[in-house]
Amino acid sequence: MINRKAVVAAVAVLAAGASTAIAQNARPAANMSFFVTSANPKGGNLGGLAGGDQVCQSLAQAAGAGNKTWHAYLSSSTVDAKTRIGRGPWYNFKGELIAQNVADLHTPEKNKLSGTTALTEKGTTPNYLTMVDGKPAPAAQPLQHDILTGSNQDGTKNADTCKDWTVGDGSAKAMLGHADRLGRDAGLNSWNQIHTSQGCGLEQLAPTGGAGLLYCFVAN
Repeated sequence: MINRKAVVAAVAVLAAGASTAIAQNARPAANMSFFVTSANPKGGNLGGLAGGDQVCQSLAQAAGAGNKTWHAYLSSSTVDAKTRIGRGPWYNFKGELIAQNVADLHTPEKNKLSGTTALTEKGTTPNYLTMVDGKPAPAAQPLQHDILTGSNQDGTKNADTCKDWTVGDGSAKAMLGHADRLGRDAGLNSWNQIHTSQGCGLEQLAPTGGAGLLYCFVAN
């Protein structure tokens, strides 16, 4: 006798796999100028700001958007992230508006960042929180909504930057944001300054819901 529950589960898995494959084979919108990195195996040891920029540029190149200059949204002890990303406007993989300009990007009520718009360069969605019965819960595990920024809410430098993005262990910390804008605080969480990490290696980033992911912007 056929197990109905098993069949339904198998269909769901196949559908999810097909959806992911379609997203990964899709091309980004011509005006894509923002994405969340699909991966970053380096954790906080990026080799400085230039290394973070290279992560963004390489992923954009692989996605077919390498003809633009991409910068990671990162601050250092001497540089504010908001000064590194151009003037805007910025659009995601689908061509949806993220923010018109630097001021709107750093105004909670004006930027359009959310769990549905903070897409990767492949058009996929990292494992974010989603609302279930009125409460935020992981859509999948491991949770990946912590994004490395080293920044304050206004886009200026924070003291925690993994020592200017040169440390990949527990000897330093990074300021993080929540790409889905859900979680720690009631209501909208900050996309660029919500809490510090436990460290700068992937093993220290994972416990609070991180995978070392970055925000990438076209520095127009």
